[in-house]
Amino acid sequence: MKKSEIVAALNEKDFSHFYEKADLIRYREKGDYVFIRAIIEFSNYCSRRCAYCGINADNKNISRYRMTASEITDTAEAAVKAGYKTIVLQSGENHKEDKKELGRIIRAIKKNQVAVTLSIGELSYNDLSYFKECGADRYLLKHETSDTDLYRSLHPDGNFEERIKCLRNIKKLGFEAGGGFMVGLPGQTIESIADDLLLLKELQCDMAGIGPFIPHPDTPLSESGSGSTELSKRAMAIARILLPKANLTVTTALGILDPKERDSAFHCGANVIMKKITPDEYKEDYCIYPARFDRTDIIKDRREIERIVVQTGRRPI
Repeated sequence: MKKSEIVAALNEKDFSHFYEKADLIRYREKGDYVFIRAIIEFSNYCSRRCAYCGINADNKNISRYRMTASEITDTAEAAVKAGYKTIVLQSGENHKEDKKELGRIIRAIKKNQVAVTLSIGELSYNDLSYFKECGADRYLLKHETSDTDLYRSLHPDGNFEERIKCLRNIKKLGFEAGGGFMVGLPGQTIESIADDLLLLKELQCDMAGIGPFIPHPDTPLSESGSGSTELSKRAMAIARILLPKANLTVTTALGILDPKERDSAFHCGANVIMKKITPDEYKEDYCIYPARFDRTDIIKDRREIERIVVQTGRRPI
């Protein structure tokens, strides 16, 4: 699809044809399986001041934490016992992070015969290479927006070109590369969403997360409105058409705004869902956007996600 075709499609009054096409492609490439991933948010220290993020370096209203190595590996082992086959290690972007210790954690988790995904921000080529050597399989780094002016306004200490360079390095090193963006950012246009989708295709992302923007009260965008769940699903469907073989995630943000929209996303091209398994004593302080936090019971939570997936006519794995 060309940019003009994507813009026209996103503006369509009746989008059902595209949803049907995306769902058929999803079935052809992925079958009826939905992959359930476990996320451990092991640290909320961050050196960045991103205008939309609740754990940005300027937010003084949260307690900073970093889980110990044993807490991380114990949580991962509990997830494996519950049936998870992928562990996602996520944190703020912290340049003081002990890379060697994280490498040891990755090696320890890999002994459980599971995939490890990292989502810890922009890294140098050498650091990325080191984590690949340690056994990390995938790396998730959303570009957030391809509009360079908007990117600059949202990331006072970030650089769009460096972001894309990092994504290319991730791909070059043989990771399964994950990208993605938010829908509904203040100042975003339909045209820039089309550019976001084409960028995912250009980078040949192996996985992508597309979800609505949700304002956090402790950020400069606190007074902005939330992004559209419908437009988020439309963007996801176009992503499936552009990237037939990619793993597309039903984002947590989509479920927070409307659980029904989360469930319907499985009929719009999505085939992955994430579940937070961060220990209770930390999870409230990993708040990128406002959310309600229930107590973590890794086994029961896994079974509940499986139940939801089955109700949508899919097979959890």
